[in-house]
Amino acid sequence: MDARTQGPLAPDHVVDLVRVLDAVRSGRASTRPELAQATGLGRNVVTQRVARLMDSGLLVEGPPLRSTGGRAPRALRFPADAGRMLVAELGATSIGAAVSDLEGTLLAQYEEDADVTMGPVTVLTRVAEVFDELLQQLGAGAPIWGLGIGLPGPVEFATGRPVAPPIMPGWDGFDVRAFFAGRFQAPVWVDNDVNVMALGELRSGQAKGLRDVVYVKIGSGIGAGLVSQGVLHRGAQGCAGDIGHVIVEEGSTVLCRCGKFGCLEALAGGAALGRDGETAAREGDSAYLADLLASGDTIDARAVSEAAIHGDPVAIKLLAASARLVGQTLARIVNFFNPSLILVGGGVSEAGDYYLAEVRQTVIGRSLPLATRSLQIVRSGLSDRAGLRGAAHMVMDALLSPEILPTWLDQGTPAGRAELAAQ
Repeated sequence: MDARTQGPLAPDHVVDLVRVLDAVRSGRASTRPELAQATGLGRNVVTQRVARLMDSGLLVEGPPLRSTGGRAPRALRFPADAGRMLVAELGATSIGAAVSDLEGTLLAQYEEDADVTMGPVTVLTRVAEVFDELLQQLGAGAPIWGLGIGLPGPVEFATGRPVAPPIMPGWDGFDVRAFFAGRFQAPVWVDNDVNVMALGELRSGQAKGLRDVVYVKIGSGIGAGLVSQGVLHRGAQGCAGDIGHVIVEEGSTVLCRCGKFGCLEALAGGAALGRDGETAAREGDSAYLADLLASGDTIDARAVSEAAIHGDPVAIKLLAASARLVGQTLARIVNFFNPSLILVGGGVSEAGDYYLAEVRQTVIGRSLPLATRSLQIVRSGLSDRAGLRGAAHMVMDALLSPEILPTWLDQGTPAGRAELAAQ
């Protein structure tokens, strides 16, 4: 009797199936004996759960491995090529999109400049067009299992709707999930861009295998993704880690896009660097930036970084001030949260080694010795792929969760089941 005729699953069976799948997908186990050891389940239970997952197509068996005595075991694997996922990461000034397999490997990807202030319909329509172009480029293949979208602002994870995003006028409450579900007939999950970056590093990057990690993105805005005990921590409504709107200068007259004064983002983010760099250029304080401005170039964070690389003292001073403010904020997180790793990403973090060095020095100088004893502060290794790969893992985590897996397991695929995301 195959999985399609076995009837409803008992809750404890669902938990067992998820544990077995997780052990295989993570690489902790690949044979039935290894699964018994990794999950703590009895061998008979493992055999039954593996059979159910194989009947549903979620595990496949390879040829016999070399025997160490007795029957040769067979390796099990998760069929990453059984489906595809559409993933996108939106920034303030760019969009990135990709098609991935079920393990988050990017099969095709594309990035272009974009202005998120153009509004959700314009921006998301372009994302949908890019998805279509990438699918056409890849040709016919496995069905679409789901979509994962990262947005540069607070997102209510349960509904997939942005909530009062400071840099995204016109996006408040927009139903991103419905926009894509209707076009691609697949379930859609939406999260803050820094959360999906943190998830990408946790599953595929430098944070893999670690328990307590902070991913901080320093771009036009500033945000952090928190990993606690090996799990992405979103908070009650999904806005944990929004450090860009922590007040770092009481009495400041610098107005943040959130409507408050003295926020970290308003004083240290990429937009702030561009603003202060342009002021320095117009007032003649920076000869390098003044020359760029005179030639018609835009003074943004990238221009300030370029000026600093060429030894411009004003640009170096602006970047150092930004790094110190970021470091001071991260020091509070280190003392409160005690992570073992801080990953730094985003365009501003690429300003040069001295930026990261200034962040590191400030964090260590303002944190408790015990909290920094084994703390590493390094640049993100996945770069622009972190968010895309994280979005893919976000989708698979949801589809293979105890709440959602039983609703499609007997069909063998979630393709065409857009309603699954609402669960």
